[in-house]
Amino acid sequence: MGHLNLPASKRNPRQWTLLDIVSTAFFALVLLFFLLVFTPLGDSMAASGRQALLHSTSDPRQRHRLVLLVEQGHHHKPIEACPANSVDHMPCEDPRRNSQLSREMNLYRERHCPLPDQMPLCLIPPPPGYKIPVQWPESLHKIWHSNMPHNKIADRKGHQGWMKEQGPYFIFPGGGTMFPDGAAPYIEKLGQYIPITGGTLRTALDMGCGVASFGGSLLSEGILTLSFAPRDSHKAQIQFALERGIPAFALMLGTRRLPFPAFAFDLIHCSRCLISFTAYNATYFVEVDRLLRPGGYFVISGPPVQWPKQDKEWADLQSVARALCYELIAVDGNTVIWKKANGDSCLPNQNEFGLESCDESNDPSNAWYFKLRRCVTPTSSVKGELPLGMIPKWPDRLTKAPSGALVMKNGIDLFQADTRRWTRRVAYYKNTLNLKLGTAAVRNVMDMNAFFGGFAAALASDPAWVMNVVPARKPLTLGVIYDRGLIGVYHDWCEPFSTYPRTYDFIHVAGIESLIKLPGSSKSSCNLVDLMVEMDRMLRPEGTVVIRDSPKVIEKVARITQAVRWTHTIHDKEPESHGREKILVATKTFWKLTSASH
Repeated sequence: MGHLNLPASKRNPRQWTLLDIVSTAFFALVLLFFLLVFTPLGDSMAASGRQALLHSTSDPRQRHRLVLLVEQGHHHKPIEACPANSVDHMPCEDPRRNSQLSREMNLYRERHCPLPDQMPLCLIPPPPGYKIPVQWPESLHKIWHSNMPHNKIADRKGHQGWMKEQGPYFIFPGGGTMFPDGAAPYIEKLGQYIPITGGTLRTALDMGCGVASFGGSLLSEGILTLSFAPRDSHKAQIQFALERGIPAFALMLGTRRLPFPAFAFDLIHCSRCLISFTAYNATYFVEVDRLLRPGGYFVISGPPVQWPKQDKEWADLQSVARALCYELIAVDGNTVIWKKANGDSCLPNQNEFGLESCDESNDPSNAWYFKLRRCVTPTSSVKGELPLGMIPKWPDRLTKAPSGALVMKNGIDLFQADTRRWTRRVAYYKNTLNLKLGTAAVRNVMDMNAFFGGFAAALASDPAWVMNVVPARKPLTLGVIYDRGLIGVYHDWCEPFSTYPRTYDFIHVAGIESLIKLPGSSKSSCNLVDLMVEMDRMLRPEGTVVIRDSPKVIEKVARITQAVRWTHTIHDKEPESHGREKILVATKTFWKLTSASH
């Protein structure tokens, strides 16, 4: 029987020595080191580890104990810093959570908030190299690169004039996908068809706004545009807009009404916003109709308007507009301009989309977590609403009591008293408390409990704009704010706001405790500590907070300021005001992560 010729390695199996094992382990570690340091894998793993820290749910009982200690002033050091990679964290627009949700009607890109007990109780740090923002109006054209070092938009959209990196700055030439030569000539073209100048148009909504150059350019025409876009692959577009000093908000048109009242906007604009307005039996066009003031204008630039291979979509879009009795003003290239009818004369109307008028039980201004409906909002369903062209022009509409104030008993009297009260209070803020309102240091302002917008109205001549927030559990007065030519949103302050960190220079709140109370109850649905941590997230370093409330509440707020790293002073109210109130003025300190915190 012959011998089988086996390879040497089979005949004499090698015995692994200790030296072999140590050498192999060493080379494996070296390889891993190179992978982690010199490839994206390392960044990804590190980020996911730190992100896990931010998202890990600590023991709710331990969290509750910490909140109590802070409220009572027994927690004598600041709340800990969030991980270094959370500098742009938006709790309700978290891609990691939202990616698990359905794609149907863009559900996964809407806001979805963690439960209160799952919210990280930590302070968002600024990014390395953060600087106090460039002041308005220079910020419209340039911002510090180090404040949001996200180059993706500049790399992808630089040729369209969105933004470019230049030395230590990002600069904004004013372009957009549909207007690469700049928004100004594009707006000039629109002005051939709609009254851009003269005060007829005041409130505008820019859907899918990019870095908001359209809204930024309209400011010089006296038109106040609220620009929105979702958090998406260009994750920082809303952050860029706010850093520039342009009103903006993170938002997605998906399964719910947008958080605005009926007939809020004089102009609604979409420049390649990629919203399919005819989808789901024209549900999204109907939502635009709910938001557009009678006599207002709807402008779409880009697909499907006379776009190659989108003939059917373009025909459908025109069919919906006809079904809603919109007047076609112009089709100029890839831009279409419609004007909404002043009345309800054409509804109900036979149409292929099955559109019908909403019934009277449907309050068209109820828009906080309200599921989209396909019914059309009758003009007559909103009290005293007047079409564009019949309401006073800007700036007269700011101070004239709108008939919408009749949503409340004695609403006109309340409106006039509120206007006088806030004129007096803002003068006290500026002249006696020496707040920086009216200076270039304050551009982005938030009023967390806006009511009729009296605080914002008193700032109308300042180089600032105000995000007026009407709490969702309070009377729906946001329509009055829009009638005045101001802007704002509904929000529930037991949830985080849809903005990036460090996006407001000045936050104002009258009656802070009322924001967390259950209606008609002395019980709270959340706590002041979480609310002030959220205020800290929204406020830029060295930004200002003004809180008015009873002496007892102000005392509680003052105890929490140390935990959120604010310095504060407490002042008496202005002499002419009635009631027992104190005013707390706080400044957010400019702290940075130490290397040990990373």
